[in-house]
Amino acid sequence: MTATPKEVEALFDLDEVDDFPPRYNIAPTQPILIVTAGPPREPGSNRSDRRSLLVKWGFLPGWVKSPRDFPLLVNARSETAAEKNAFRAAMRHRRMLVPASGYYEWKRDGKKKAQPYWIRPKGEGVIGFGGIWETWEGPEGSEVDTGAILTTKANADTVHVHDRMPVVIPRRDFNRWLDCRDSEPRDVADLLRPLDPGSLEVIPVSTLVNKVSNIGPEVQEPVIVAEADGPGRKSDPGDGNDGGDGQMSLL
Repeated sequence: MTATPKEVEALFDLDEVDDFPPRYNIAPTQPILIVTAGPPREPGSNRSDRRSLLVKWGFLPGWVKSPRDFPLLVNARSETAAEKNAFRAAMRHRRMLVPASGYYEWKRDGKKKAQPYWIRPKGEGVIGFGGIWETWEGPEGSEVDTGAILTTKANADTVHVHDRMPVVIPRRDFNRWLDCRDSEPRDVADLLRPLDPGSLEVIPVSTLVNKVSNIGPEVQEPVIVAEADGPGRKSDPGDGNDGGDGQMSLL
């Protein structure tokens, strides 16, 4: 997330977003900025009914007893999330948008070291990933807001890197996606699709991004790689993080 707070406010129709610095390498378990539907606006009010907050990237259903004994769910497969016990309630009641400047994905080619890619909207700018969130309450009464990003099949721009990509909600459909009062998951299922071809730039970058301690703009510097033909690595079936260390293989 390298956009300014003002850019985020404008795209997501927010009255105000707390000031934040550019973040070039956001990793699971770290805070991510999300946008949700707030209480209905008062009649005649010009204020937005959306709100922003920070949540921990790693979804915890409310029924989890011990987070230490539960897997880290940084993403959820959109095709099955509404049916999964972990995600069902959030898909119905707590849908969110995740403002982002893009994302990283890693391509594996046999035993070679995985090649990272910086994937961003063409022309740069900000996009909104579709996601779900939940407030987990500990036995002593503490509360932690947590979230996961929904994924779908890769589009033509990214399939050579990985067979999955984040769900991106078009701006015209922000209200539909966030409206959990009047719509159910089946009413917004048509939004859970890959982006149109030609929407994204796929830029090879160095392995600096593999270490979450590398947080500067140098992690996005392009490198030259010898590309092999054929699709990228296929993800494991199921939901959540499909392996890798640090910041690798998130989708």
